[in-house]
Amino acid sequence: MAKKAKKTKRKKVASKKKSLKKKKVTRKKPSTKKPKSKKKKTKLPKGPELPEEPIGKVTHYFPKVRATALMIERDEVRVGDTLYFKGHTTHFKQTVDSMQINHQSVNQASAGDEIGIRTKSRTREHDLVFKL
Repeated sequence: MAKKAKKTKRKKVASKKKSLKKKKVTRKKPSTKKPKSKKKKTKLPKGPELPEEPIGKVTHYFPKVRATALMIERDEVRVGDTLYFKGHTTHFKQTVDSMQINHQSVNQASAGDEIGIRTKSRTREHDLVFKL
């Protein structure tokens, strides 16, 4: 009698295992929507037509006062002139409202002078400066 009881228990255990195997997993169908495209690089807008040679280069930027130091290599710059700053990530134009040489306000600067002017945007060393 003991043998028959064991067999029935085994059958019950086996039937439970079979019921677990019968479960089906439903998978989602692939969507027909187009995959999202990667972000495209935005091209920088083209600036104004520039003269062939720059008049100088940026030597330093002071972020707290938003001022740029630039070395004038050729020509001259006066208060009221429009300068265009061009670099790898820099491109903007600005009118010179005031400028300084060694903390002294001046109205014009010529080749060989290093001047400081306030700028509306960040500049970086070696950015080129054009006079428009």
